[in-house]
Amino acid sequence: MEAASYIILIGSSLLIASILTSYLALRVGTPLLLIFLAVGLLAGEDGIGGIRFNDADSAFLIGSMALAVILFESGFDTKLSSYRAAAWPAMSLATVGVAITTGIVGAASHYLLDLPWVESLLVGAAVSSTDAAAVFFLLRAGGITLRDRVRSTLEIESGSNDPMAIMLTIILVEAAVHGWGTPWDVALEFVRAIGGGGILGLAGGWLLVAFINGAKLEAGLNPVVTLAFALFLFAGTNIIGGSGYLAVYIAGLYAGNVKLRGALELRRFHSGLTWLSQIVMFVMLGLLATPREFDRILLPGLGVAAVLILVARPLAVWLCLLPFRFSANESTFMAWVGLRGAVSLLLALVPVLGDLPGGQVIFNTAFLVVITSLLVQGWTIGPMARWLGLIVPPRRGPVDRVELELPGEADQELVAYRVHAQSPAARGQRLPRWARPSLVIREGRVVPLHKAKPLQPGDHVYVFAAPGRLVLIDKLFGGSRPLDQNDREFYGDLVLNPDATVGQIAEMYGLPLSLANAQRTLRDLLQMEFGGACELGDRVRMGGVELIVRDIEDGEIQSIGLALEPTPVAKPRVALFSRPKELWGRLRGWWGSRSFRRWQRRQQERKRRPDGAAGSD
Repeated sequence: MEAASYIILIGSSLLIASILTSYLALRVGTPLLLIFLAVGLLAGEDGIGGIRFNDADSAFLIGSMALAVILFESGFDTKLSSYRAAAWPAMSLATVGVAITTGIVGAASHYLLDLPWVESLLVGAAVSSTDAAAVFFLLRAGGITLRDRVRSTLEIESGSNDPMAIMLTIILVEAAVHGWGTPWDVALEFVRAIGGGGILGLAGGWLLVAFINGAKLEAGLNPVVTLAFALFLFAGTNIIGGSGYLAVYIAGLYAGNVKLRGALELRRFHSGLTWLSQIVMFVMLGLLATPREFDRILLPGLGVAAVLILVARPLAVWLCLLPFRFSANESTFMAWVGLRGAVSLLLALVPVLGDLPGGQVIFNTAFLVVITSLLVQGWTIGPMARWLGLIVPPRRGPVDRVELELPGEADQELVAYRVHAQSPAARGQRLPRWARPSLVIREGRVVPLHKAKPLQPGDHVYVFAAPGRLVLIDKLFGGSRPLDQNDREFYGDLVLNPDATVGQIAEMYGLPLSLANAQRTLRDLLQMEFGGACELGDRVRMGGVELIVRDIEDGEIQSIGLALEPTPVAKPRVALFSRPKELWGRLRGWWGSRSFRRWQRRQQERKRRPDGAAGSD
């Protein structure tokens, strides 16, 4: 009894310490996952806590359960609409990108760590996948507003690349223990893992939704059902040879994108549970590590991390995104957001559990890589996005909105707003019938609706509305803000009607005109250019100006911006991430430049000098 109390006391103390330090970390911009890992290290046997924890089996079990919970919530909170523009590039990164990263990091590990090839490739496989927990947190909770296509690609990749990394790790461990199988066996195992995980994930998500909607249990039981079902699906899929990680992610994705009873409460529950899972997983892995053993591999381990961050990830991203329409700056950012986390540490435990000779070296190397990734990449995501010009300026001021779900099958939501001082409603704009409040609270008192007009800043209004109209109501009660210089660079200097024709705009501004496009509207021109999948900030060059998608709702372009000069947003910061055609143009331009001719003359003069000596003949 006393021992159990001590264990509970220590565990709760570590949770409290993680929460308190995370509060301080948010103020200085420290990646929270790094804080959780540091708490575990400090509490471990080499830290001030002196807690001895070396049970790799228990760590793998607890970490796998926590990761399943995180992946279910990741899918549950991802909109299916984001797959329309980002599915193929994300899948390319999640498969081909993982394989490329494994090969490059494996080769570096072979020479830097002096490991056999199989164990070196295990290092590459362990750190080949980006971490869903780290990416989702830093992109969603880090205050970074990116273009939808970039954010969705990173989130989908991080949520779906684990099966590939897990398969590579299992195949390599089997090869180290029992020798290599035939290529057919390897391909069959991979297809079974991906196919089984995908099919069972869809079936499991459908069953979960059907049960919750049909059983109509007490609201407090629904979170218990989703948690138990997610863990059951994860374990069952693994047992029959499929990828449990992929299955639980797809089940969450399905359940989060259909009508589900109590969906709002489920999102809140799983959000809190995900925080708990992240803290438990990172603190536990910090406890498992032995920092005194890092001295032996510190420099080689940092070398492996440098190869991953500066070579393997950028090259994999560049090659995988070549067929897709991403700018050089977007590719640069996605190459930088290759965060490694708990998945890498869990996969690095597999060689330890398999009793491989270099298992501990693999785990320690992966630990150093994860720490380096969180320190270098996790701390600089915001500055990197701003430097590359990828931050999307908000079109509206703050919106203070709370959604309250109605019981039963009602296709309405009760939404509470706090009226912003700069909102159209506070400035006396007449509200449409479908946006008029049902209740107004002013200075803590309920005000009759006929006496509440006009609405005043600070009023709390309650509106019954269809979910599809919430974006429109946000515009009425949320704040407005003037465009600044950064906004004009992103959205353009002027606003154009998307129904205006290309010929009209060309004549008005003296722009070159293609007769084939003369009668097209600006909306049609942009949709043709981007295959009908336009998003905010997409731009097309038209002579010396740029046409920019300025406002879009439900996939339909509402307004178009005109930038009178090409903006810095479109200029690549890192030339190596340009498309091959652009790189070839840069090289040709350099070959014809004065700098190249001066370089040629210097080389010719050097050859004429005896022994390449400096000075004149």
